[in-house]
Amino acid sequence: MTEEIVKSALSKVMYPGFTKDIVTFGFVKDINIDGTAVSFTVDITSSAPEVAQQITDEATEALKSAGATAVNCHVQAPQMPKESSSHGKNIAPQVKNFLMVSSGKGGVGKSTTSVNIAIALAAQGLKVGLLDADIYGPNVPRMMGVADVKPEVNGNKVLPIKAYGIEMMSMGSLMEEGQSLIWRGAMIMKAIEQFLRDILWSELDCLVIDMPPGTGDAQLTLAQSVPVTAGLTVTTPQSVSLDDSRRSLDMFKKLNIPIAGIIENMSGFIAPDTGVEYDIFGKGTSTPMAKEFDTEIIAEIPIEPAVRTGGDEGKPVTFSAPTSESAKRFAAAAASIWATIEEINANGGVDNQSVQPTTPPGVSACSTGGSQAAPASSGGGCGCS
Repeated sequence: MTEEIVKSALSKVMYPGFTKDIVTFGFVKDINIDGTAVSFTVDITSSAPEVAQQITDEATEALKSAGATAVNCHVQAPQMPKESSSHGKNIAPQVKNFLMVSSGKGGVGKSTTSVNIAIALAAQGLKVGLLDADIYGPNVPRMMGVADVKPEVNGNKVLPIKAYGIEMMSMGSLMEEGQSLIWRGAMIMKAIEQFLRDILWSELDCLVIDMPPGTGDAQLTLAQSVPVTAGLTVTTPQSVSLDDSRRSLDMFKKLNIPIAGIIENMSGFIAPDTGVEYDIFGKGTSTPMAKEFDTEIIAEIPIEPAVRTGGDEGKPVTFSAPTSESAKRFAAAAASIWATIEEINANGGVDNQSVQPTTPPGVSACSTGGSQAAPASSGGGCGCS
């Protein structure tokens, strides 16, 4: 037996839920060979015992087929995710945690961020869903490589589409390509509720929700429908983007949503021929805003051709080019977000009772909140503070 033979055999062992093997992922370490006896470590990102068992069984079988007489596979896995401790209204109780990805304006790479954060979380071994709640601009199906896939219907429920180890649903998967939606706010609110209630999401550790730009009906409806565990703001370094991102962060404060951090997108440009990074739009300009809202920049994602081509071709950079600089930064951001979510749950979770509507049926609620919820008799006030 040689190390080359061992790695060749283990390259046939796919990481559960993915189409890449444990060698390609870089999980195989500390290979020791004594004649035909082989021992090694697999450092996985999943805490699920069934994942560790499947890898052990398949790795043992692959090595014995390659000539090994004794196999010692030591799987190192993180601790099991902690249950959400959140309270309040939750129309999707099978989902443990909700991550709202928001921005004050469009065109800052929010959908790209949502897709890659979701895949990076799944690579940590979490069961992840991705909801494209950007009703007017549903780009996630194309970015996930499932633009032509229509979901299956089970009774009066819709099954999410599976790709890259996660579950996904989008308005773009339900309507004809190029069709426009000319909807009033009430229809947007109803659509958000149906995406949460009528999609057959699995028992998910986290549902990443790609919100439409702004701080309107969709954001308020989501916060009132489920206890949002954390919010993530996506911005670019330019002042016109930062001005709107402040509104997104202020919205999290008013809706009592803990802030998981800021991702500064288009932060520098990496030349594909030299690998040199240039700050063509600026870099780190979000720092004062982060301090203002007592949070931090958890990733500065550069302009890198692999990100653009991955999005256009349905091959997200975190999966198709995991060694790229952008993929590494998305992975670090996902780890930071999950650490924040676990800390939030350890400290009692979140509660959306304070943002429930206080207006009577048929009366519009404002989306600006304020320090006090208006009484129902006044015909105004959404109840957020």
